[in-house]
Amino acid sequence: MSNQTDTSAVARRHLDRKFSALDVAALSPRPPKGWVRAIRDGLGLTVRQFGARLGKSHSTVVALEQGEIAGTLTLAGLQKAAEALDCTLHYVLVPNRPLADMVHDRARVVAEARLARIDHTMRLENQGLSEADLAAELDRLTEDYARRGGRRLWDAL
Repeated sequence: MSNQTDTSAVARRHLDRKFSALDVAALSPRPPKGWVRAIRDGLGLTVRQFGARLGKSHSTVVALEQGEIAGTLTLAGLQKAAEALDCTLHYVLVPNRPLADMVHDRARVVAEARLARIDHTMRLENQGLSEADLAAELDRLTEDYARRGGRRLWDAL
């Protein structure tokens, strides 16, 4: 196993532990008018007052709030808005399932593709494996690819 593979596996386990401890249900979806507008309104700030704190014009503040809704606001812009609102920006990507599962599933896809090519060639030579042997080899290859991981696992088939 290469050092890169070891490092990736350790990082994956570390992130999976962090994400499993995260209470995703407690994370609220973005308010309809966006977080910036919701907090600004909650503080009772007008657009002009918020603009003064941000050092931006009325139209820039309106564009910033609309940009959050449209998904065009940059992280840097959101960070500046957060600071002007005396907030801390937390930016997180939350995987829908554990990273280890994603790697294992991808390893399975790669193993299936490789085994299909090998099995096809062997059957042409009348040397095909039994279904039980194919299943065992698929499991072995999957575990091997998942253990080794690495960038090649994600190359197109």
